[in-house]
Amino acid sequence: MQKIFYLLVILFLSSCGKDMFTFPSAKDVPIDVNERVEKNIEEGRGISFGGPKRQGGVFDFASSNEMWRASIEVLDFVSFTNASYSGGIIITDWFSGNNKDEETKLRELKITVRFLSNEIRADGLKVIVHEKLCSSIDKSDCQIQKIESEITNQIKLAILKKASIFKEQGDRANADSVRKYRKGSKNKKAGKTPKDYN
Repeated sequence: MQKIFYLLVILFLSSCGKDMFTFPSAKDVPIDVNERVEKNIEEGRGISFGGPKRQGGVFDFASSNEMWRASIEVLDFVSFTNASYSGGIIITDWFSGNNKDEETKLRELKITVRFLSNEIRADGLKVIVHEKLCSSIDKSDCQIQKIESEITNQIKLAILKKASIFKEQGDRANADSVRKYRKGSKNKKAGKTPKDYN
């Protein structure tokens, strides 16, 4: 039994990889404990025991997911035929993609965004663009095909940039609320009048 336990510990430690055992430089770590706590809170690290009290249950709304919010905001120039947060997909309606020199055929585009992860990463998102080319004479004569173009990369990059801005704003707001809560707890212990810190 003891051999199995040691074997499991060795397997666990070997699967953790090198990142687990890297330590920060001493010059990057503040000496004061409170400064270290503040730095960790601002960077979104660590766990919190007893933060600001919230009423009601905890719900996972689409508005709390930065990638989802960023995609909705980047694609707000066109209407959606499907926007399913639980399914992890956004599909736009067909919209005009004609250039001035393209008058013989009517060109429309449709964008599909698939979410592969909640994390803000380039591989956590897949953008697909379909093109529909219809004859200007006979509008029922159309060809639809998936296209690989610079539009795909531009949309993906715009979503990732916007999502990282939302994440930074959310982390800053969380750090401020925790800082206010901690300050309020210290004031309460010191016998000062409590205020509303939320």
